Amino acid sequence: MYTYADYEAAAEAIVSAAGGSRRTALVLGSGMGALFKGSGRVTAYSEIPNFPRPTAPMHRGELIVTDNAYIMCGRFHRYEGYTSEQTAFYVRALYLAGVRQIILTNAAGAVNPAFSPGDIALISDHINLSGENPLIGENEERFGERFFDMSEAYSPELRAAAAECARECGIELKEGVYFYMSGPSYETPAEIRAAAALGGDLVGMSTVFECITARHCGMKVLGISCVTNMACGVAGASVSAAEVEETAGAAGGRLRCMLEKLIERI
Repeated sequence: MYTYADYEAAAEAIVSAAGGSRRTALVLGSGMGALFKGSGRVTAYSEIPNFPRPTAPMHRGELIVTDNAYIMCGRFHRYEGYTSEQTAFYVRALYLAGVRQIILTNAAGAVNPAFSPGDIALISDHINLSGENPLIGENEERFGERFFDMSEAYSPELRAAAAECARECGIELKEGVYFYMSGPSYETPAEIRAAAALGGDLVGMSTVFECITARHCGMKVLGISCVTNMACGVAGASVSAAEVEETAGAAGGRLRCMLEKLIERI
């Protein structure tokens, strides 16, 4: 379990690398790590105290600092062997580094057959039936209260701003509920049918623990999924990592347009 001092040490390194604090952070999901390459000052995660190291393909492990945002190129997943607390460590560090709003992007499978590969979807809510929560254990009151509200886990205000930016970029956004599964195996057709029956529109292996941690700190959260594939069994689909990477890369230009406008606006 981390101490408050562990988070402070990471935050100090982030602010030092940035030459000051930033109010907004953007986390790039699978296949999106190159979207902002060359956009700012780069610091390797290995230079930030207590940061885990990404081991998943397509997650470079670099922090890019622009004039108005911290951009995380790579995140940490439960399937890598990290605890839920470790996967969300960076969120609290960013909070202490000045972040008050965070944009969490990911690659996701479409549970809802109305979605298609290449779609960009806002996350309206999530379902976490993993039995895990990054805040299990002694509460750190300096981050937030023991029990806290999650009725607006994903900010309606930020979703409205994102929708406006998407229109300016000619993007037709979808919106839906994100269903968390730990991975690393993709879901079975039966699991996808269960996710659909419970109200899931999208399925993926990240984002939820980070959202919970951010809301505990009082941060506003925006979740954005790049739909990279139809989930297993939907319209007879099977899934491959190559398909996920290829589709995420193809959607990159449109997504960057929206994200640049959004960061500037908020």
